[in-house]
Amino acid sequence: MTRGPDQPSRVIREYRNLANLGQTAASTRVLNLSRVYRLHHKDEDYGENPFFQSSLLNRCIILKHTLRLNERHFYHGTRRTVTKIILPYDHFDLRLGASSIFINQIGFEQLAKEYLSIGDYDKNPDIKILRRLDQLPSLDPFLIRETLARHGHRPAGIYLRLSPADLSRMMQFTSGEIERLVNTALGDHYAGASMKLGNKILSDQLDRELWPLKDTFRMSDSEFAEGIFAWRGFLYYKWRYLDLQDKLREVLSGIGSYQPFGVSDDRVKDYITHARIRLARGMARALNHAYDVLNVYDTAYSDLVSHNKPGPFKRFLLNGSGLFTELGEIIGTLDHISSFWSFRMSRALYTGKPMKPVEYADVLMDFESGLNYLFEDGPSFNTTTSGYLRASAPAG
Repeated sequence: MTRGPDQPSRVIREYRNLANLGQTAASTRVLNLSRVYRLHHKDEDYGENPFFQSSLLNRCIILKHTLRLNERHFYHGTRRTVTKIILPYDHFDLRLGASSIFINQIGFEQLAKEYLSIGDYDKNPDIKILRRLDQLPSLDPFLIRETLARHGHRPAGIYLRLSPADLSRMMQFTSGEIERLVNTALGDHYAGASMKLGNKILSDQLDRELWPLKDTFRMSDSEFAEGIFAWRGFLYYKWRYLDLQDKLREVLSGIGSYQPFGVSDDRVKDYITHARIRLARGMARALNHAYDVLNVYDTAYSDLVSHNKPGPFKRFLLNGSGLFTELGEIIGTLDHISSFWSFRMSRALYTGKPMKPVEYADVLMDFESGLNYLFEDGPSFNTTTSGYLRASAPAG
């Protein structure tokens, strides 16, 4: 796309780190449909149940992106985390680069028509999917699958896969988490069925076997559907939160001890020294914040199973989905730090080429940017006496 000297670019040309993005596994910040295309474009499911109807979008890379200072002009207001669409020039050689646009950036409708070949913008199903992805706090496969299923869209499993190991561990966690609740809410005749019911709670369809829960909490069909969605999400995020504990300890240890190779100037050395301290504090703060949000669920759960008080848990089912954005952004940010650090360390070991000081500083800057978004220039959250969270403007 050409532009005049005073016209800000609306389309970004991507080169830096794009090939690395294509090699790494998907994280909560990346939906890599280009990789799905490379691996599965000859599979029957790929074409019969696509993620997007547009073949162009069905081969793109979508990621959650923290806007840099020189990118703020793409949006009105103070938005910091956005959703980026990357369109590779060659899906089999990402080193050649790509073009990218942000979902709902200024002029997005016209860009969608020009670059995504979108015709009827307001009625286009792919635009509706893009908007839903933009509203999600992260792009982890579970949350995308659940969100799209609620709106009647179920792409083939090859697009949104949890690894078999993760799926098995999540199911084991789910079974233990809900066993007492199922027995309390449904009675002794459901004893021993927690794994069966847990599998249904994490599926994309509500089975009639869960209807006794709806009756127990005296909820309408729509209220129950929304509540189970909130329940699924919190169980998933609680599992991810616990799963990240050991991984983040390794990251903190690695960041503190890693020695980049090569000569750097004093400014880079000074930044690395202080960034290590800030990252340790920021990650601890984020983990504590996630704990506070998850405690809303744990408190309501405990009231039901330990004190036979269904009211708080019913209120959680009715209102818990409102906590998704806050919790999802925290878990997504921490997961990105964990997965990207692991990727860069594995790459350094595989190639035998440690990061240079400037490269290492760039990684730390990326991590700091994500953590800063969680706590700077945004609302802070405090637990109220009712057990739910209320946003308040930061002091000063």
